[in-house]
Amino acid sequence: MSKEKLLEVTNLKKEFIVGKGKKKKIVKAVNSISFTLDKGETLGIVGESGCGKSTMGRSTIRLLEPTSGEVKFKGKNILEYNKLEMKNLRQQMQIIFQDPYSSLNPRLNVSELVGESLIAQKVFPSRNKDWEEHIHKITGLCGIANYQLNRYPHQFSGGQRQRIGIARALILNPEFVVCDEPVSALDVSIQSSIINLLVELQEQMNLSYLFISHDLSVVKHISDRIGVMYLGNMVELADKNALFDNPLHPYTVALLDSIPLPDPRIKKEFTPIEGDIPSNVNPPSGCAFRTRCTRAKDICAEKTPEFKDYGYNHFAACHFPMI
Repeated sequence: MSKEKLLEVTNLKKEFIVGKGKKKKIVKAVNSISFTLDKGETLGIVGESGCGKSTMGRSTIRLLEPTSGEVKFKGKNILEYNKLEMKNLRQQMQIIFQDPYSSLNPRLNVSELVGESLIAQKVFPSRNKDWEEHIHKITGLCGIANYQLNRYPHQFSGGQRQRIGIARALILNPEFVVCDEPVSALDVSIQSSIINLLVELQEQMNLSYLFISHDLSVVKHISDRIGVMYLGNMVELADKNALFDNPLHPYTVALLDSIPLPDPRIKKEFTPIEGDIPSNVNPPSGCAFRTRCTRAKDICAEKTPEFKDYGYNHFAACHFPMI
């Protein structure tokens, strides 16, 4: 039985113009990325810092305006929506930000932080009893006690602040949530509790996640499928078990090899990626990874590899995949 497609992204591009006049340059932050997301699914996105993960996530929900491409939500291209249509759509798609402190207004208490969108979206006409009860319900699901609702962000720990951020994202009962590195700013001891909370909320509220992280171990725990990004490009996309057991792209192999083992007595040999990540102002011709790839040949500089299916919905963009 086929699953219902919630999100279909096709050839998404996001470019930034920096400088003026002769010094003007174009930064290709996201370069022709395509993927789908089923209802109730979690798609994990991983890659090095600066590869365009967060830009891609924010462009998907139009917090950043894409340069070109198509983003279909429930079959409709939201890049064609006007401001009023996008405002109404905000009830169905939300985002959890990376920094749980700078993303919260320090002048508002928890009730105001979580509940302000209910008034803005006219879900409730005012801060009445129903408004208050709905806030209690969602914050309770996120592990925030009622007696804490009159407190301000500086009175909470990092993990508690992220729970506030999660409650704020879920207060409108969305269907799709972009999780933009929601645990990377937290202590390792707190990360697991936040990840488990996200999993529980997904089951209770039938949520679909685009989960962005640089930590492959975290992504494997929460995701159904995983996409690997490099220099604005999607280089591999597969079921999480297929990606970990049989990676096809050399960059994915290098990322998996870099995961530390929990037992320091076990010796692990791997070949590190040499060189620095190229500039996305002047990316390499052909394959973006070729300047750091040990398998690169002449064709890698001459032709951009096709992002194609190698079987069982395992996609990769490489002239010489690890088959």
